[in-house]
Amino acid sequence: MPVLFILPVFLLLISCQGPVSAKKVVTGVFPDTVASTYVPAMDSVPADTVITPALPPYSDIEYEKTELLRAAPGTKSVLFNSSGSRLYAMNLEGMSIYEFDQPSRKVAREFKFKPTKGTGWDYETDKPIPSYQEKPVEACLSHNDKVLWVSLHNAEGIVPIRVDSLAANKKSPGNKQAVKKIFVSYPGNIKKDSFTVPLIKTGKTPKVIAKTADDRFLLVSNWHSYTISALEMDIGLYPMARMVDTVTVDAIPRGIAVDDARNKSYVAIMGGSIIDVINTSNWQKETPIQVVSNPRHIVLDTSGRLFISYNKLAKVACVDASTGKTLFTTDTHAQPRTIILSKNQKFLFVTCYSSDFVDVYKINETRFDKVASLPCKGHPVGVDIFENDSKLEAWVCSYSNGSISVFSFKKK
Repeated sequence: MPVLFILPVFLLLISCQGPVSAKKVVTGVFPDTVASTYVPAMDSVPADTVITPALPPYSDIEYEKTELLRAAPGTKSVLFNSSGSRLYAMNLEGMSIYEFDQPSRKVAREFKFKPTKGTGWDYETDKPIPSYQEKPVEACLSHNDKVLWVSLHNAEGIVPIRVDSLAANKKSPGNKQAVKKIFVSYPGNIKKDSFTVPLIKTGKTPKVIAKTADDRFLLVSNWHSYTISALEMDIGLYPMARMVDTVTVDAIPRGIAVDDARNKSYVAIMGGSIIDVINTSNWQKETPIQVVSNPRHIVLDTSGRLFISYNKLAKVACVDASTGKTLFTTDTHAQPRTIILSKNQKFLFVTCYSSDFVDVYKINETRFDKVASLPCKGHPVGVDIFENDSKLEAWVCSYSNGSISVFSFKKK
């Protein structure tokens, strides 16, 4: 297959849940995918495109060390920007977002929401409880990392934050659009900023946010509404996105994987035993993929294989998206939550919530082989990956102790 074809397909398949999801990044493809790398002529590359070199090939990783960083109460998810220079930590209970500098491991900026009263949900008793609206859950970066889209657990919507330029967070031109106020502080600096962002209504208890590779559409899974919201983005027009459709599902939805090459999105129906398939050309549901039970998170590789975490069963699986056939599975520690692929798509990282472990697997043709099971206190829930030529870092946030564990691996 020609290299010029493989490269764009590779870039289109990566969604917001992966570490290189947002920028128009042109990179060399992996040597085990094709025989050579492709570097376009500079005069053929758009001005807003970032050129990054291909990572050297590697087939194994070896655990080296763990670093523990302080975050904020109830850190729910983490997300790297395209270059890996910044990591955003969504602190649900802290009602804030920390922007970490990857090289120094320090917080560069803290985005703190002004709290307003709302109704939350007690997942132990399955009952509503008094709470606050501004509790960040998950996030997605778009438009060359300019906009951070954040789901707010109790606000029934998402907010767009211009992280590239705070001045670009403009006020509403009218009085009808609901807004949320954010205060920005800089650790070690007395400087403070503030601005408002629009609240874009989606559904009750929004969770995962994913996007299409062309920065045109967002998809949001709404836990208590049993819906998927489809929004069209336009960051030049306030409030930067508008609802274009709502897809109803039969039970609680959570994880989303976008397949741009095939115009499909796959949604893990955590309250059931299926992966819903949505045609992103017309927002119609297609024949679902039958799975075992309680799928929580889902990621897609470039060959069309889905990787799924089964929360209650303590398993992860590899499924052929085109046929719906389960190719292979393996056991994990209790309550696997977020999963993510390494950049060469040979390794799968799994956060195991109640058991306080991070499991790492090598993906072979017909099986998972366990590489490591690493203790991670505080109920690990979110994970994203930083890589350079020689090392891989899995940044894992723990919910109950407000920490981020950085697990470093040597590439081999």
